Amino acid sequence: MRQLLRPLVAALLVASAFPAAAEGVLDRLKETGRITIGVREDAPPLSYTGEDGKPAGYSVLVCDAVAASLGKLVGHDPLEIGYLTVGTEDRFSAVRDGKADMLCGADTITLSRREEVDFSIPIFVDGAAVLIRKGAVANLDALAGKKIGVRAGTTTEEVLRATLAAKKMQADVVTFDAHPDGVKALEDGAIEAYFGDQSILYNLLFKSDKAKELSISDNTLTVEVQGLALPRGDDDFRLAVDRAVSGLYRDGRMEAFFKQALPGADPGLALKALFLIAPQME
Repeated sequence: MRQLLRPLVAALLVASAFPAAAEGVLDRLKETGRITIGVREDAPPLSYTGEDGKPAGYSVLVCDAVAASLGKLVGHDPLEIGYLTVGTEDRFSAVRDGKADMLCGADTITLSRREEVDFSIPIFVDGAAVLIRKGAVANLDALAGKKIGVRAGTTTEEVLRATLAAKKMQADVVTFDAHPDGVKALEDGAIEAYFGDQSILYNLLFKSDKAKELSISDNTLTVEVQGLALPRGDDDFRLAVDRAVSGLYRDGRMEAFFKQALPGADPGLALKALFLIAPQME
């Protein structure tokens, strides 16, 4: 009897060493008819709280459309959407810990972040760009020896100073505590250019009373490819999200979302390329 029990005990010990497979997000959506989307309230024009108190922005438009596609897939048309406001510190842990099924913010895809979460195919390309007065040359070399602005303590400041050092180029870098202060200095002629993330500059440009006198460079100092953060290890869910996003590119809705979220703006060269090459074959 003891010999007969040994294989059974061994099998039970092996089984207990591995937890049961976690329920996939698609299974849960099918059961509950509800999806939870993580959003930012302070990252315009990609993800923020609108004047009506509701989530708004380019990324939110994308996620709402993805949720509609997922609803049809799991038999809940439409899915009920619950929004969870997250900040820079807890946005990825919210996805990792199952508090949010999908993160719709302004999130650059990096290898270190992929240790914690997965990502969809890219939905946006951002990067450090420059806001200048119309007619000025949108070239860093043309700003040699001139006053240029940037928000203090940002990665854009780090990139700008590193780029100037690498080019052995001299410029008077003026830092500001807030983006609107930098734009005001540009409008008043106190600086020749203002550097920031391209998406942030678009938002600042729309709010400027002198928007017609300003323009944003097509080229960027950095290229930051952004995607929707998703739970790690759920391949079926990621495939469903990727399929939905790819469909948005194919039918032109991604470009329409850009125009809706950033009216009057022209997408940068990298984003134009993304609109062209992102759709994937079935």
